[in-house]
Amino acid sequence: MPTMTDLLAELRWRGMLQEMTEGLEARLARGPVAAYVGFDPTGDSLHAGHLIPIFGLLHLQRAGGRPVAVVGGGTGMIGDPSGRSAERNLLDEPTLAANVAAIRAQLERFLDFSATEHGARMVDNREWLGHYGLIEYLREIGKHFSLGYMLSKDSVQLRMGAGISFTEFSYMTLQATDFLHLYRDYGVELQMGGADQFGNITAGLELIRRVLGAAPDGAPRAFGLSFPLLTAPSGKKFGKSEGGETVFLAAHRTSPYAFYQYWLNADDRDVPLFLRTLTLMSRDEVEALEAEHAAKPERRRAQRALAFDLTARVHGEAQAGLQRRVSELAFSGEPLTDPEVLRVLHDDAGGFEFGPDAVTVFDMALESGLFASKSDLRRAVSQGGVSVDEVRVVRGDEPVGPPAAGRYHVVRHGRRRMAVGIRRQ
Repeated sequence: MPTMTDLLAELRWRGMLQEMTEGLEARLARGPVAAYVGFDPTGDSLHAGHLIPIFGLLHLQRAGGRPVAVVGGGTGMIGDPSGRSAERNLLDEPTLAANVAAIRAQLERFLDFSATEHGARMVDNREWLGHYGLIEYLREIGKHFSLGYMLSKDSVQLRMGAGISFTEFSYMTLQATDFLHLYRDYGVELQMGGADQFGNITAGLELIRRVLGAAPDGAPRAFGLSFPLLTAPSGKKFGKSEGGETVFLAAHRTSPYAFYQYWLNADDRDVPLFLRTLTLMSRDEVEALEAEHAAKPERRRAQRALAFDLTARVHGEAQAGLQRRVSELAFSGEPLTDPEVLRVLHDDAGGFEFGPDAVTVFDMALESGLFASKSDLRRAVSQGGVSVDEVRVVRGDEPVGPPAAGRYHVVRHGRRRMAVGIRRQ
């Protein structure tokens, strides 16, 4: 188990350390710190892009620090311009409250929220931002920010051409207010976030310095650390499926099957980075998997380990075990009779329904979606590349037999394409 003095070294070998402010290493050497990461509650689920800062908090907690997750119920009603090219929609109170509750549940899969010295806390910045009146805010906070300082931030510069509202322009002052409040009321000395947040992080340090002055010994009072934005070495946009859809942590947004398959199908070039940044595997474990993967990449041992580990953390051990079983059985060549595996393949992997008029295997196979046309299906049958319920189709006029495992039929086109169907009532 790493200690606080090991934290930076741990983050470095994992490729999770982008920048840090002066004095952080010396501060960590003196003992545990409380650190926070902010999460935008404009949706009801975190996504794969949030995993790096979440694991950053997890490493901090394992090293003896106290993680604080700030869910921006206040700032979420404004919107951070960082990394965006357009103004975001503002959310109402009930939607924000529901999103905050959902995010808390997801973070509990990673962080220990028990009532201990190092137990994680979750706070909503509406608790303090909501108490400011406009005049009070300008007098207490706004006076510490010059226009020149704010305009120099990259997040603002990138939006100047397309236009940025005063609402979003003021965002950095709100995030800085969060850091000041957390420092004074919760003893939080460190803010962590993605590389695109470093400007906002340093704005918080500046506000703390201006409001509270220098520490008696002249050392910084608070610190900042940024993580690299995870970009896949393969060039594929991280956290996006083949269809361009975002990979979410919530099962109702991205099914456990799709989540597992995303990591299972990771490009060989991306796996070493993912194993380091998105698991708690030790250096020896990661390097052993990399060596095995380099020697026999066709076995995809590293991808399987990654997919199981991350799915277990996000969706639980039982769900990870089910998805591993689904993946192994679907293309094993063995007859598919496990009703739970068939249910997953039908519900989450493009299953189909066929009507009562589909009385032959040809009729049913045509409705599976695996074939572009009748002629395409006939060609595949003539080449011996179609099977229904693990029996090769010879002519196509064979009657549809009883379903496997009570209700499911399995249509295969070659070795790698399959669909699971049920008859419509």
